[in-house]
Amino acid sequence: MSSRPSVLIRRSTYPPTQKTRATAEAWGKEGQFYRPLPKEFCRDGFSYRQIAREGDAAVYEQTWNGCRNPSIAYEVIRIRRREGFEIAGRFVVPAEVYPNSEAWGTDGSTFTDKERAFAKLDELT
Repeated sequence: MSSRPSVLIRRSTYPPTQKTRATAEAWGKEGQFYRPLPKEFCRDGFSYRQIAREGDAAVYEQTWNGCRNPSIAYEVIRIRRREGFEIAGRFVVPAEVYPNSEAWGTDGSTFTDKERAFAKLDELT
């Protein structure tokens, strides 16, 4: 019996995954592909969860990880995009970005009231 059937079984059990490098093929009808913002992430002791998105604006629910009963805040952001770049011989793909602290007040706002956060989202869209 040849080893060919086991190769076919292995391939059917573990489909090959191909890594895609950002090239001219990453362009579509609407322009370049940007890696989307994560729906959930943690940063500086806070957890963030996207609860709404409309176009280039989103609302993230923010909770502090250092408290048993944390109060919830809502961050309303204008989503920006950065182009791909190379660093230390490695290509970093184009991506959507969360506003940094310097852009807060222009591209991001924090609310303790969910209704006010959604009103701001409506204002941005």
